[in-house]
Amino acid sequence: MSVLNQFIICLTGMPGAGKSTVATFLQSKGFHLITMGDIIREKAVENNLPMDDKSLGDLMKNLRKHHGNEVVARLVMEKIKELENVSLIVVDGIRSYEEYIVLKNIGFVKLLAIHASSTIRYDHIKLRDRSDTPSNHEKFLQRDEREMSVGISKAIALADESISNNDLSLIELKNHVEVIIKKWSDEYDNWKQKSFLTT
Repeated sequence: MSVLNQFIICLTGMPGAGKSTVATFLQSKGFHLITMGDIIREKAVENNLPMDDKSLGDLMKNLRKHHGNEVVARLVMEKIKELENVSLIVVDGIRSYEEYIVLKNIGFVKLLAIHASSTIRYDHIKLRDRSDTPSNHEKFLQRDEREMSVGISKAIALADESISNNDLSLIELKNHVEVIIKKWSDEYDNWKQKSFLTT
């Protein structure tokens, strides 16, 4: 497999932890955003499925069941390969460690986990009011169970860095992200130099 020269940050975390906020912030810093949930939504449109939480969740599980736990990551990888002239990419929504490994094999890739308590995550989800927002707390917990069933806990546990988003203001969250990105950017520069010297 050919190694790409891009700096790819993958975001993982339970629903409502703050991944989308971090992804949007990275987008403002020049990162091209790929959202894994959008790929599921694209597949839902192709199959004329409704855009509610249950339908999208069932589709996500079925894709993994029939094509492997890393199927969405492979679809993301195809999108990344089309972005030859884009050096900075953020992938929002890693749900299993297998997905991360698929992407890690193609270049300089880091995994950032965003943590938040169940109460804070539920408040975040209610505020964003998307078509797939769980209608009540019971459905929110069912969604958590579904996420854990595809292996998100391992991805969170084995992330390269993690941020606890329980008591952070938006500015504090962004500051935490900037510190991590600066460190990874330096590593990326070193990685590029080594890659250049060995090719």
